[in-house]
Amino acid sequence: MASGPVRNTAVLIYYFIAAAIGGYLLGSIPFGLLLTRWAGLGDIRSVGSGNIGATNVLRTGRKDIALATLVLDAGKAGIALLIARALSESTGQHVAIGLVAGGAAFIGHCYPAWLGFKGGKGVATFFGVLFAGIWPIGIVSGLTWIAVATMFRYSSLAALCAALIAPLLAMVAQFDWWEIGFCWVLAALIFWRHRANIERLRNGTEPKIGAKKAEPPTAAAEPPASA
Repeated sequence: MASGPVRNTAVLIYYFIAAAIGGYLLGSIPFGLLLTRWAGLGDIRSVGSGNIGATNVLRTGRKDIALATLVLDAGKAGIALLIARALSESTGQHVAIGLVAGGAAFIGHCYPAWLGFKGGKGVATFFGVLFAGIWPIGIVSGLTWIAVATMFRYSSLAALCAALIAPLLAMVAQFDWWEIGFCWVLAALIFWRHRANIERLRNGTEPKIGAKKAEPPTAAAEPPASA
């Protein structure tokens, strides 16, 4: 006889906690740092903005390594979500548990414990979560990024627009309230991680895609650019 959804609250809490921990650990793998070291490019944190994401990896001139970083950073969030969803299917709450894992992977990428909680801006993992968990919104957000980046040549502006369109689209399409809330939380974190970029956009000093980041006149380093 087929078993129904898990009703035990303690068991459900266990699944949510396990998904959060597992997602965080997977998301905090710094692929940009590992790949650039493997390629003999040194510590990516000493290049350009100091960010470990694909945008900064591209500043090394290695497009292949930057692409691999982008795919792996997006993939780790998507994989975390899909694994958690598959393992918790019997609970009947597998969709929500999967999003928790994907969201935790996003946080792990932005704040990895073994790098002093200084990670990337989360854009690739943001797309990874959406494509794996809420794919219609992921597609529209991705197309928004491409359109804005093509028109204005600012990676950070494209990321901000893509992040904002996600919860707005979820509201218009009348997704479940918790999916809408999830998109708003991710968008808020994207904006928070890009607060320095927002200031540079306002000042007209944000570097465009393909341009080298100008060195500041003082020794103080700017926070990482979009990745």
